Amino acid sequence: MCVLFLLCFTLKGDSPVESLARPINGVIISCQTYGREWASPGFAQELTDLKKLGVNTVSIHPYAGLARDGQVRTYDKGVPDFVTLPQATSRQAGMRFVMKPHLAYWRSGFSWRGEIRFSGEDLKRFQNSYRSFIFALAEASPDVDYFIIGTEIEQLTGTEHRAYWLDLINGVRQRTQAKIGYGANWDRLDWVSFWDAVDFIGVQAYFPVSEHANPQRADLEAGWDRILEQVDNFRTRYRRPVLFTELGYNCSVDAAREPWTYHESWGDKRPAAEALQALCYDVALSKIQKHGDGLWGCLLWKWFVGDGRGENFLLNTPTIRQVIQKNWAEPHP
Repeated sequence: MCVLFLLCFTLKGDSPVESLARPINGVIISCQTYGREWASPGFAQELTDLKKLGVNTVSIHPYAGLARDGQVRTYDKGVPDFVTLPQATSRQAGMRFVMKPHLAYWRSGFSWRGEIRFSGEDLKRFQNSYRSFIFALAEASPDVDYFIIGTEIEQLTGTEHRAYWLDLINGVRQRTQAKIGYGANWDRLDWVSFWDAVDFIGVQAYFPVSEHANPQRADLEAGWDRILEQVDNFRTRYRRPVLFTELGYNCSVDAAREPWTYHESWGDKRPAAEALQALCYDVALSKIQKHGDGLWGCLLWKWFVGDGRGENFLLNTPTIRQVIQKNWAEPHP
């Protein structure tokens, strides 16, 4: 284990708010399959490369398929080695590890995870099979540093579902020593009914930063000041630290207005898109790095084993690598 905790007790309530001795400078290593790359020799090579950029935490996102009737389709023959091997590889590299399960919704009829919703027998089927998926991953991840119990499925996290999630959280705690969080979309934090039961608030941090068509650095800095004020107000309410469980910008001229967009800009717009993408990352990482206690850090979306050619939100480009290294590896005054 390579996590060092400092306990900071607030005057409000009786729950400690933990701050980290080292911020989470994290990267999510994605996949172009269902995860086989995570067990390849190339995974360790990527960690060596990432450490040079100042990355100290890595995450993977094992998939489970989702059917239209709510069935979560998971591992027939047990949790595969591409889930367990990267944990050991990261530990050997001296890096923290975040387990971040994702639902593969593409054949479910939903257009994104935020639409996932069931009722009646379909809801029971979903809850039972999702529990099996999460418990299997937790049992296979006894020594990870952080475990995300869900991502962007806020349609199923309201008060009517609170008992289910409390039971799920309790079961995960019995299977792993990890700090537990949930990754809510940036505009749906209030939809989650169980923040009091987890160790940290996870935020999918695709906040709009500026509405300007050609935002300047000052525009983005003002946007992040507003965002961080909102985040601080929310975390103070629940006396929990925050981790940005995803933070990413695509190579798009709309990156600051719609960070979630999968559409890239090409042709004569490409140079402006590349410059804006780099500026968005630079401002975000600078603001997060300087923010201090209560905000643990972020997981950048996304890196690949290999060059990730053809993928969007690509971090492994010369320009973005330089931005990451500047903010995370180089000393700051």
